[in-house]
Amino acid sequence: MSAIDEILEANRAFAKSFEPGPARAPRVAVVLCMDARIDPIRALGLPYGTANIIRTAGGRVVDALRSLSVSQAVLGSSEVAIVHHTECGMATMDDAGMRAKLDERGLAAPEGFVFHTFRDLEQSLHEDVAVYRASAMVRQDVPVRTFVYDVATGALREVA
Repeated sequence: MSAIDEILEANRAFAKSFEPGPARAPRVAVVLCMDARIDPIRALGLPYGTANIIRTAGGRVVDALRSLSVSQAVLGSSEVAIVHHTECGMATMDDAGMRAKLDERGLAAPEGFVFHTFRDLEQSLHEDVAVYRASAMVRQDVPVRTFVYDVATGALREVA
């Protein structure tokens, strides 16, 4: 059975007992990595309908600006949490390494495309706040806080 067929089977079971929660406006937009080891609903204790979860490779804000602007302007979120994590694959290579991975699979990125890899977790969070603060697409009057999630322990640590 394919992975997508397994998803469909699991969804059929889920839908049989599904009961939607109350409609709510999201209070927070959470930008975090797409790493499958992170279950943001459970890890962050997010009640149904209270957060917009925006996942990107490495949890990079530059890739999330469009979704953040919709979250704030249309859906009404009024806080932002940026979450990077330990053992992130985006911290294990640079743009040249990513291009090599694509080449191995017969794929290619456009000339000058930037993958936003990084080496230092805390520095990448500071860079993401700077990208956020430089954007006219997102609200500048809301709290933006940054965190590192430890994939080995499940603990979240705030980065000032």
